Amino acid sequence: MRVAMYVRVSTTGQVEAQTIEQQIDRLKAHIESEGWLLSKEHIYRDDGYSGAKLNRPGLDSLRDRAALAEFDVVLVTAPDRLSRNYVHQMLLLEELTEHGVRVEFLERPMSDDPHDRLLLQIRSAVAEYERTLITDRMRRGRLQKLRAGQLVPWPIPPYSYRADPENPRDPKGIRLDETEAAIVAEMFEWYLEPGATLYQVAKRLSKLGIPTPRGKERWHPSTVGNILRNPIYMGIAYANRLRNVTSQRRKSALCPVGMGQTKKNRPEEEWIPLPMPAVVSEEVFALVQEKLKQNQQTASRNNKVHNYLLRGRISCGHCRLSAGARTMKGKYHYYVCNGRHVTIQAIRGQRCPARFMPATQLDELVWQDLCQVLTKPAMIAQALERAHGGHWLPQELQARIRNLKKAIKQLVRQRERLLEAYLAEVVQLPEFERKQQELNQKQAALEQQVEQLNATAEQRAALMDLFPPIETFCQRVQPILEQATFAQRRQLIELLVDRVIVTDDEVELRYVIPTQPEGPHTLFTHLRTNYREGICRVRYVYHQAKSLQSRNCLNI
Repeated sequence: MRVAMYVRVSTTGQVEAQTIEQQIDRLKAHIESEGWLLSKEHIYRDDGYSGAKLNRPGLDSLRDRAALAEFDVVLVTAPDRLSRNYVHQMLLLEELTEHGVRVEFLERPMSDDPHDRLLLQIRSAVAEYERTLITDRMRRGRLQKLRAGQLVPWPIPPYSYRADPENPRDPKGIRLDETEAAIVAEMFEWYLEPGATLYQVAKRLSKLGIPTPRGKERWHPSTVGNILRNPIYMGIAYANRLRNVTSQRRKSALCPVGMGQTKKNRPEEEWIPLPMPAVVSEEVFALVQEKLKQNQQTASRNNKVHNYLLRGRISCGHCRLSAGARTMKGKYHYYVCNGRHVTIQAIRGQRCPARFMPATQLDELVWQDLCQVLTKPAMIAQALERAHGGHWLPQELQARIRNLKKAIKQLVRQRERLLEAYLAEVVQLPEFERKQQELNQKQAALEQQVEQLNATAEQRAALMDLFPPIETFCQRVQPILEQATFAQRRQLIELLVDRVIVTDDEVELRYVIPTQPEGPHTLFTHLRTNYREGICRVRYVYHQAKSLQSRNCLNI
């Protein structure tokens, strides 16, 4: 009997306490008593991984090897070592059983008897309940320690603060680094100087050769801003201030609404204040916050004198950085690559060669192209069709699949006749093995073709299903296109345009066409040239489906 074992502990403390080695010793003793065979490569372990998740390297390796039929039995000390989630337990047991692998638990032996299955389900539910209770107890225990002033809210202290190496989360061990604290105090004073900005403070720090909190040479204005906004420097730190929420904004076509996590502030009454050594007075901190607020309101990037339609959607084709909006002399509006900024230049060692992008012309170009797409939904369907191999002809695919299956049946009959000839001693063993190998190779090749064609047929069927919702969406928005306000235009841009990539006179428009609210988005691309001259030519680019998949976009 070929056997494998799986062991797991949740924390590094359990690893150090040798609990995982104890599991291995118990399982090895049982294997020896049964007379089973165990290879070293079939000992799968996860040190410090939670049983609430399936994504574990040791478990992944176990599942891969089970699919290759490298062992017959998997031995685990208890069901909660395999997983603490009941659904995950059932999934793993079914998967391993399908591969012909039996799972045995040392502490709780079970069979195929319905009563044993029921007991396993009950125990799994209890284990999951216990895990939830432990998580809740840890959360409440952490809050109690924070309220009692026995725990700092961050694992790594902010700039100019140091923690006790022996007890890094103990508030009593927090102290100030006098050198860095003096630098922070100077940053507050510098920013309060007339006309001072975050950029000027960052530039001043870089010229003095003062390392950043991460040890870099160049300071960024955002780093300076984060320090100046942190209330810890006036002697107070807030715990339980942020909470994780599901993102309600679409970052890109690959991350639609509802995917990803972001942080939001809790109500102020839930914040837990913790006293800390102060660097500046409350008065100085309040003055800095007031100036930060004023500078933010008057900053050119927040000046709404000109409405930039593509704000946050422009990328540079040279360096792939984003582009910001800039108004010059009060009447000239541009999108400017951030790679031209001196701070980025210092970090990268070179300046982006991209030119300023005229905002008015670029905004109008993208809007006209968007209107053209929305008034001709068939163009989207044609792009999808070309990108995925030409015409949607599922009947032809099915015919090819039927022919391949007929060929496979013929090979099976040939193999049967070959076996009969060998048993009748008409064909000798070497000839039999050679012909059998040839037939097996042919059959494997045909079966692979069938799998590829089935996948293609499913893909094309899905593409055919895309067209009706796309057409419906386009018909719904067409009436408002001519008289759309800036807010409506901006809303459509945010919904439908993933990126606008500008390279000299060439503009690449990457669209996101929503097919259904919960489904994936389909990305395709327009290329336009000479937008600066006001003569916009469309360049149609055709690629093979394989290359399109690698780019993750469809070109029309």
